[in-house]
Amino acid sequence: MTKAFDMIMTGLDEVESFLDRGEQDGFAVHVPDDVDVKAIRRKLNLSQPKFASTFGFSVGRIRDWEQGRFPVDAPSRILLTVIDREPDAVLRSLASPPQKRTGRQAKPPVARRA
Repeated sequence: MTKAFDMIMTGLDEVESFLDRGEQDGFAVHVPDDVDVKAIRRKLNLSQPKFASTFGFSVGRIRDWEQGRFPVDAPSRILLTVIDREPDAVLRSLASPPQKRTGRQAKPPVARRA
């Protein structure tokens, strides 16, 4: 998996832990009981392999979810809901970070006293 995906999943795991503790003051999260993975994928006009690689899932897991062999876990339901509602935001979040310059950069000149 990609580093960005791992970071998102860590955050989703934290959400799941939060939900397991119950509602907190002033904050409520709605995790859908079910998501239609196939409908989300088709809405984006992506094949199973392309959807899986784009959003960090395995093709087998997408197939399992779409065919009802395995339930979609809470963190994945949350991510899939965000993908459904705000796909561009997820794509921006998962995009490769800008490359860091590896070469030495020139230092600005230092003012010297005469």
